[in-house]
Amino acid sequence: MAITAQQVKELRELTDCGIMDCKKALTECDGDIEKAKDWLREKGMAKAEKKSGRAAAEGVVASNIDADGKKGCIVEVNIETDFAAKTEKFVKFVNTISAQVMSQDAADAEALLKTTIDGKDVDTFRKEAIADIGENISIRRFAKYEVNGCGAVTSYIHAGGRVGVLVEIVTDNDDVLAKDEFKQFAKDIGMQIAASNPTWVAKEDVPADAIERETEIIKNKALAEGKPEKIVEERIVPGQIKNFYSINCLLQQEFVKSENGASVESYIADTAKALGCDISIARFTRFGMGEGLEKKEDDFAAEVMKQAGL
Repeated sequence: MAITAQQVKELRELTDCGIMDCKKALTECDGDIEKAKDWLREKGMAKAEKKSGRAAAEGVVASNIDADGKKGCIVEVNIETDFAAKTEKFVKFVNTISAQVMSQDAADAEALLKTTIDGKDVDTFRKEAIADIGENISIRRFAKYEVNGCGAVTSYIHAGGRVGVLVEIVTDNDDVLAKDEFKQFAKDIGMQIAASNPTWVAKEDVPADAIERETEIIKNKALAEGKPEKIVEERIVPGQIKNFYSINCLLQQEFVKSENGASVESYIADTAKALGCDISIARFTRFGMGEGLEKKEDDFAAEVMKQAGL
């Protein structure tokens, strides 16, 4: 099948591989982006397992937590320039939208646009803000959590809204929520997620098909390098899967503030012991402002692709 320049560009952004390598991978995999990523990894060409697309917009990720800590949200709102993102008008708009998310039961951003603020729907409110500020504004996404029982919803906002994290922490005693030690713990967990970008809470949460896929990639790559099959099965695969967990699972990650390589799971256990209660992480959401949004390709890159016949 014919491979388009857009397909090659997308694969390049995800893997950091060269143009011709990406084109070859897509050709071998009939244009399937996910299979092409795996093909490149098996050939040892991919420089990264995944890469967030470069931000196509400015804006902010903001949070809103109820006073009792039982409900909270994060929301990403995009605007065209960093300058406009820092203006009082835009900040006020974002705060209004986060309050709207908290007060409504909208399933997603599209549904939120249909809810009303002071008698007008949010989309109209957004368009009025566009006219007032002079730049396009998009309410891209949000996440909202509510605790049922003991525990709290907490948030962590990094670098002035470049990254935002929402976490649901479960405890068996709400008395600990007011303690400084718990507040520091919640901040540390949010910082960990912001910095290390895990996909799942624990290794038990990883879907079986994800493990099967990773195992296949590891095996194919090792065998292609001439490793004995027995060594691959008994040593290389288990070792690499353990490494996969340590990268992608919050509890198995190395705690960023640890001086001795202790895991997040160990940090949680130590904190629970110190506070005299049970503590667990139920779920989290991490938004990187603008991640995955497409930017216009620069002229040089466009010319290179043109010369490559793409």
